[in-house]
Amino acid sequence: MKFALCNEMYVGWPFEKMFANVRELGYTGIEIAPFTLLPGGEEPGAIVDVREVTAAQRAAVRQQAADAGLEMVGLHWLLAKTEGYYLTSPDQEIREKTTDYFRALAQLCQDLGGTVMVLGSPLQRNLLPGVSYAEAEQYAAEVLRNAMPACADCGVTIALEPLGPSEGDFLPTAESAVKLATMVDSSHCRLHLDVKAMSSEPTPIPEILRKYRAWIEHFHANDPNLLGPGMGDTDFEPIFAALKEIDYQGWVSVEVFKYEPSPEEIARISMETMRRLAG
Repeated sequence: MKFALCNEMYVGWPFEKMFANVRELGYTGIEIAPFTLLPGGEEPGAIVDVREVTAAQRAAVRQQAADAGLEMVGLHWLLAKTEGYYLTSPDQEIREKTTDYFRALAQLCQDLGGTVMVLGSPLQRNLLPGVSYAEAEQYAAEVLRNAMPACADCGVTIALEPLGPSEGDFLPTAESAVKLATMVDSSHCRLHLDVKAMSSEPTPIPEILRKYRAWIEHFHANDPNLLGPGMGDTDFEPIFAALKEIDYQGWVSVEVFKYEPSPEEIARISMETMRRLAG
């Protein structure tokens, strides 16, 4: 397995400085939240559109990561800070716009050198009034299925992220995400698993990993306390043992939602924990 870091916790850091720090701490991959690529994108209430990221900006970020010795993993928080997109909307026009935006994200991901797009974005997928879960599944499958040719052309895989009930009511479990991926029926639509989210499932995390081993495209390491591995109560030893057991060869990206004590401290403790457990 390979270790990466999600970039948004380095709020206000220039990309070049951030990439150098991430590599110095031992990571070999970087995962990008699209809104961080645009001026003011990190500000509260900001609305972004990744189509505004110029070709020159894309090339510059890709080169900065390469210069630091980092591989570009891909994107996450795909629909965060956007407006007008919704995965499970009954409105055909909104679904078509959402598909178009996924196509634009796939192009951005390719331009940056990435291959994975993690689809969480609960605020743009939760059940809307009057929409049943079965209807939402059909709407989501349509949106994603129509985005698959662009993903294939760009060499990008959308990894569906189950999220627990505290965050939403659509795709709450690994089982539900695999069902949707099956409906999409493309090798470019697979499963993403996140420790914080899996902690809400009744099934132990190692069992989830074993059961869905054939579907796992990507993995996030974090704790329900919103910090990194080794910074909370989650026992990561059986989790990493299961990852080794299933011979997971992909990225383990650290994604946190609290940025204190500091980005460097969180990244350091997380890396020390993962290295120890990975053997």
